[in-house]
This record gives sequence, C-alpha cells and structure tokens, in this order.
Amino acid sequence: MEYSLDARTARLSVGEFSDFTLGPRDSSGGQQGIWRAQLGTYWHQQLRAQATAEHAAAAEFEITIEGRVFHRGWTLTLNGRIDQLLRLPSPFSHVLRDNAPVALPAKILVLREIKTVTCPLPADETELRRDYPSYFTQLATYVALARLGALGLPNSPPPTLSSQLIFVEAGSGLAQTLALTPADENLFRVKLERIVEFLDLRLRARERLRHLSYRPAFATPRPGQETTAAELTTAFDRHPAILFEAPTGFGKTGVLLEFALGQLRSGHFDRALYLTSKSTGQLQVVRTLTAMTSGAPVSQLSTLSSRPTATSVTAWHVRNKSEHCVNHVYHCHRDSCAYLADLETRWASSGLSRFYLLDDQARDLPTLRAAGQAARICPYEITRAALAFNDVWIGDYNYVFAPTNRTLFYNQPGFDPARTLLLIDEAHNLPARVADAHSHHANAADARALLTELDHLHAPKNLLRAWESWTLLLSALPAADSLDPALEADVADTLSLIATALAHEPIDSAALGQPLAEILWSTPQLSAWLANPLLKKLLWSPRPAELSFTCIDAADAIGETLRAYGGIVLASATLSPTPEFATAVGFPPSILQPSVSISQLSALGSQPTALSLVTAHTPWRADAYDLAYDLRVDTSFRERTRHHATTAATIAALHAAAYSSSQLSTLNPQLGKNPPTPCVAVFFPSYAYAETIAREIDRDHPGVRVALQPRLTDLAAQTAWVEESLALTDALFLVLGSSFAESIDLLGGRVTHAMVVGPALPEVNAVQRARVAEFSNLGREAAFRRVYQIPGMAKVNQALGRLVRAPGQRARVLLHCRRFAEITYAQLLASDYQFGQNLLDDLDLAAWLARSP
Repeated sequence: MEYSLDARTARLSVGEFSDFTLGPRDSSGGQQGIWRAQLGTYWHQQLRAQATAEHAAAAEFEITIEGRVFHRGWTLTLNGRIDQLLRLPSPFSHVLRDNAPVALPAKILVLREIKTVTCPLPADETELRRDYPSYFTQLATYVALARLGALGLPNSPPPTLSSQLIFVEAGSGLAQTLALTPADENLFRVKLERIVEFLDLRLRARERLRHLSYRPAFATPRPGQETTAAELTTAFDRHPAILFEAPTGFGKTGVLLEFALGQLRSGHFDRALYLTSKSTGQLQVVRTLTAMTSGAPVSQLSTLSSRPTATSVTAWHVRNKSEHCVNHVYHCHRDSCAYLADLETRWASSGLSRFYLLDDQARDLPTLRAAGQAARICPYEITRAALAFNDVWIGDYNYVFAPTNRTLFYNQPGFDPARTLLLIDEAHNLPARVADAHSHHANAADARALLTELDHLHAPKNLLRAWESWTLLLSALPAADSLDPALEADVADTLSLIATALAHEPIDSAALGQPLAEILWSTPQLSAWLANPLLKKLLWSPRPAELSFTCIDAADAIGETLRAYGGIVLASATLSPTPEFATAVGFPPSILQPSVSISQLSALGSQPTALSLVTAHTPWRADAYDLAYDLRVDTSFRERTRHHATTAATIAALHAAAYSSSQLSTLNPQLGKNPPTPCVAVFFPSYAYAETIAREIDRDHPGVRVALQPRLTDLAAQTAWVEESLALTDALFLVLGSSFAESIDLLGGRVTHAMVVGPALPEVNAVQRARVAEFSNLGREAAFRRVYQIPGMAKVNQALGRLVRAPGQRARVLLHCRRFAEITYAQLLASDYQFGQNLLDDLDLAAWLARSP
C-alpha cells in the first residue's frame, strides 16, 4: 500500500485490499503459498481453455481494472486483474411492468474469480465463506469497481452484472461455483472501513510525531558527545548513508536515538528501525528510549513497561516467537496450538486491539504474555498486529536481512523501506550474521524419516521418486570440504525435481506434522539458494551423509537490502578498517568524508551508493590505557603449548599487581561504591585454550582462584556470574567474541588489569578456506587479512573497549603474544591500543607491572 497522509490518498491492489486486516494475518504462506500459486496458475489455464471453448469471443481473460473510491475523506485507488469476464447476450429483451413492456439490458456481464483450495470439494457454502473471506471480498471489490465505471460500461442501459467465485480442488481439479450474495457484497464496505481506520491512525501518529517531545539522551554530555551528535546530523543531511564509529561506553545508543527522534519529528521518515545483534543491546535501547520519552532516568527504570503519552514516540521491542509462547512446550502450529486456532474470528472480541488503538498501553513481554493467555490468543500475534502502529521498531537483524524472518516487518501494512530510517548497531557483526541467515543444512537421517512418512501417506509418485533420489544422494555423501562440479549438478537437479513435483502435486502438510513439513518445504528454498546470484556459496559435507549449504559472503544481498531504505546508519565501536567493512556490506570501499562536496553528492544519485564516515570524539580516552606487548610468547595454535607455563605465571603476576593497585585504591574516596577489584580479566580465543590454562594455574599457582566463563545465554544469569566472580575470584577467564566479552558492561572502572592471550583468529576449516579462495584475486596476504586477521582483531578491540567506559577510568592491558607487535596485526588495533611497551623477557614484565600507572 502506498499512501499520502497530506493528500489523504492511498493506492493498493485489490488483493492487498481484500487481505488487509488490523488483527492477526495468516502467516502460513511461505513455500506452501508458492506451491498454491503455481498450482493455481495451472488450473487457471485449464478453466481458461474451457471458457474459450464454451463462449469463444464472448470470453475475456486477465482484464485490468482500476477505479477510485471516496470514503470518509480519503481517496482510494484500487487496481487488479479479473480472471475472467464473459459478455453474454441476455435471454430476454423486455419484461412487462404495469402491463407495459420495459427494455432489458442486451448484455449480461459475468465476472469470475478462480481460487485454488486444498480442502475437498464440494464443500458447504457456509464453511467456504468462513474459511476464505478474502476471496469473497476480492470479487465484491471487482463488482463495486465495475459499478463505479472502472470497466467503461455503458450507462444506458447498464448491463446486468453477475459474479461467480469458482473454487478448484488442487488435487483433482474438481470445481464448485458460488454466486455473490448481497451479504458478500457488503464485505467491500467493511473492508473500506478497516482501511480508512488504519489511515486515520497513521495520520494521528504523524500529528503526534510533529509535536514529539523528548529530553536529551544525556543530562550532562561528556566531552565529545555534543559535537559528535551535531556532526552525525549534518553528515546525514548531506548523505543519508553513514558509518558511525564510537568506542564502547561513548553513549552510542543515546546519540543514535536522539538523532532518530529528531528525524521523525522533522517528518523525514515515517518510522525508524533500530536493529542489534544481541538481546542485551535491544534491552539497552528500550531502557534509553523509555528514559528519553518518559522523563525517568535510565537508572530508575526497573521494568520495560513503557507507556507512551500523547506527545511521545511509540516503540515496540520485537522478541522472538518462543519468548512470547505461553505453552509449556513450544509448538508453533495452528493444528497443535489452541492459541493459534481460528485467530481471525476470535480477535474481534478479544479486546487485544487496545495495544494499537490506545497509546497508553504497556507493551513489555510479561504484559503481552498475560494478555494473550487471558484471551487465549498467541501473544506473538499481538506483536504482529500492533507493530504497524508504532514509530520505532526494535529487534534483531533477522527481521530485515533473513529470508525466513523478514516477512514480519515487510508484510506490515504501510511499511515502506524508502520512508524508513534504518539504524544498525553492533554493525561489525552484520556480515557474518547475514551469511549465517542465508546458510542451510540437510542430512540423510531427516530425509529417510520424511521418505518413510511420504510413503505412508501415499504421496504422489513423482514426489516420492524425487525424494527417494534426494535421500540416496545424501546417504552416499562422504565428508568433504567441497563437492565436485558433477555432484553439485546432481544436487541442483534433484532439488529442482522435488520443487517441480511440489509445484504441481499437493501434499497434506498437516498430516506430515510440523518438523517433517518444514523439511519438505525447505527444498524449494534450497533450490532457489543455488540459483541466487547475490550469494557467494559453498556446498560441502562436514560429516558423512550431511550436506551444508553455506553462504561464505552475503555482501551483495546486504547491499541490495540497505539501498532500499531512505536512510541508514551503521554503528559500532569496531568498523575499522572501514574500506573492508564497506565492501563486506555491499558498498564500494571508498569512504566519503563528512565534508564531501555538494557536486560529489549530486553525482551519487538518489540511492546511497557510498558510505560516509562519522567518528566520535572521545578526548577522555586519551592515555586511559597503559599497553604492553608481551614478545616472550607465541600463542598461535601450533606454538602455544610450549608457552602454557609462561602464560599461567604471567596471569598470576598480573593478579599480584592488580591486588597491590587495589590496596592503594581503597584509600581514594572518589572511587565511589564500585571501586577497582584485584580481579583481572583474561581474554582467550577459545574455551579449550582457557580451560587448558585454568588447569595449568590450578596445578602451578593454586593460590589464584579462576572463574571460567560459563555457557549461559540469559542476561541476568550472565550479569550475576560476573558480579559474583569479581567479588570472589582472582581472574575472570572470558572468551573473545562471546556475549561476556562484547555485551557485559560491568568491567569498566572495576577491572584495572587485563590480558589478551593472542588474537582470536577464526578456526581454520572448509568455510574459511573457501572464503580465502573467494578473495584470492586480492592476493594471498590481503585474503588472509580479510578472512582471519580483521575479524580476529575486531574481537580484541571489542573486549578492550569494555575496560574503559567513562571519563576517569584506566586500564593496564598486556597483549600476550608476539603477533600483536607485527605490523599486519598492530595496524588493526584501535588507535587507543597501538602504542605500548615491548616486553622482551621476564625482567621487562616485572618492571612494567611494578611501574606506577
């Protein structure tokens, strides 16, 4: 739907009009929806041939129709295609009325719509009207447009209009014809009311945004925050595609939200999307936004039950489906969950529309779960229904970039990327996350289970034979880093056969059950994946009888998505080196500076074709880090074993220095309620490495208490573990790249001594080797830098940024590997970490640790 609130106009297809609803929408389309569309085309062609044989020139097909409807101050332009139009002669020329002959129209105009269904036909008419209301609405809309003159019919005498909805059973082709009744025609007027209600609500939201009031993100800005915010706005006004690099602790979230609210109030965008890669970041966004619009400081917000006011922004934090679920076991399928059954009918009387009709409703997850449970309606459907009426959508990358998740955003009524501001935080994670979203996996065990069930259900022979071939192909696969071209061709051909069989022959997905149905309908997706030119791909077998469809580079797909938005800001503490990052998100490596000239901008055209860089100013971080490069050891995978004892002894020495420092700090009353602790933070490239050194310390330095990062996903549990470990242990062993190293903000000002045990280079495996080969045109060293060094050093920069998050905080950091001093690694360290002392032996280490910071 395209609409103009100023002109009070809207334009949409008849299909959109008929399917429009302000409540839950049927989301069961997916691959099965594609199959129904393909099968529908087949039966359309069959019925077209039949109509041509019966009525010859009187039959017309795929008739374009467009008309305007005026309703409650809005002008709606509707357009579509009528499946069949029959211009038939009237059997009578006159009728007697008051004993006088009255001429009848010479023509009878028959409008026909053809719809393919999977239910057995013939069926009870009442059930068809209940199960397929949008089909009747669509035909009623065509009739209304025809009466309004959209077909250019003569006014005197007007032809007699007749309308028929022809249902076709997908499997057999059996047809059932229903005539439209006056009650059916009323569906058109009901739908008009729903559309206008939506437009009125959007108009109300626009007026609210024009008077939007919010307080600054920072009551007292730190040095650099004020100038950085102004630079961001200026650069964006000149070129709306920005890289925003700001260190951890700068207040990036607040700056981005203040910028976004200003853009919304100015009317530049209809809404803003704020996406992050971790739930911890999303919760921080919600807290900060609530504080800016509710008047309460972030520190006083104990819940997320934001209640918008008449002059505040409305925001919705989108959590995943499983978090919404109120069942003891998560099984999201209409046939097995009473909360999903007959949703559309029960919604009207549920009272849940209050979540988008009333601005003062809380929308935190416990409130949604309680409301859904009380109404016996899935809480996720509240999110789906209310999202379109909110100004800021907060969620995960997948809702924009993952093919299986993005429909939640993109199917919202009125959603237009060109009128949307897209903010991507933690953007350094975006390329890898999108590549993962475009990767798939298949195995022979699942294929055999599905084959057994297809045989049990007497599936069509073509589908059964194709799936049997697929099962045999998977079963015969040996472990391999890549498939040879002939085998890749076999995979493509077999998947194509399955997709073709599914496109022409029905299968009862409900009888298969959700897990097996998902496996079956994923095969057309795999076939499309192989043909997708935007993805760099690897087909390989990590274990016998398994096949991985791995996307090794999704840059082109990311770039295509980003360019559709009216404005984008990609923010992170670790975007450098920016040319390589720009390439990884589908943009050219040349970065525009904020001072780019107007003539340069004009040459770029309307869509962003390059990225502009804004760097945060943080004068308070100058000299906050005391760095040393430990050249005594080599922590590379091949050499680290020789240095385990040295690594363990170094951690013990670092803790002793931290303990001495903490004893002095207790005499300083300015340190407040969270003074530095004697606990040190040690960052490792992997769990296995951390566990090995922990055992070494336990044997050789039993007085040093080590806490190894647990495998926890819950934020509250992670935070509790860090707090307890800081108080009760001597060394926190954390894994680079994990949520503990990149999302927990408790270390700043409390851990004064830290150590990084080598760069966190990715594991050498088939995927990384394929990525190196993909970038081989850059040269061997450049390919190694792109695939291994840049992501490995980004994790180091992320971890070190957690140690200094506010003015006055200091940290002594030991980079424990001689590779850190090599130019190819050193230049990838953030500028704050590039200058330090080289430690050549144990005496150098002792002197550095003994030196006063």
